[in-house]
Amino acid sequence: MDLVMNSSVRPAHEGRAIDDGACPDLQGALELVGRRWTGAILTAATHGAERFGEYRALVDGISDRLLSQRLKELEAEGLIERTVIPSTPVQIRYRLAPDGHALVAALQPLARWSALRSAQRGTRH
Repeated sequence: MDLVMNSSVRPAHEGRAIDDGACPDLQGALELVGRRWTGAILTAATHGAERFGEYRALVDGISDRLLSQRLKELEAEGLIERTVIPSTPVQIRYRLAPDGHALVAALQPLARWSALRSAQRGTRH
């Protein structure tokens, strides 16, 4: 996928929709990582969270229902691996899958850009 603009690319205002001809894979990825709490959950995973309670403690403000939903979505996307440990009571562990590690690595330049931009503007998010 080539994100470099070239002379054959027309500006969006020249009578076409913005997403006309845009990369659907990139759009899908942006929609996935742009869902509320997804970034925080991936960050928690990189900080060693494995159990539901650890994610809940690291992702301040998320409801149990929404955390469960996001973990299921990330598992379905192949970004989080869910392991059931048969014990009493049953234990469930979540961790980044290889694609999750790759996504986090791809997002690190964006995180650095965001931190630099915040510092330049005198804000911190």
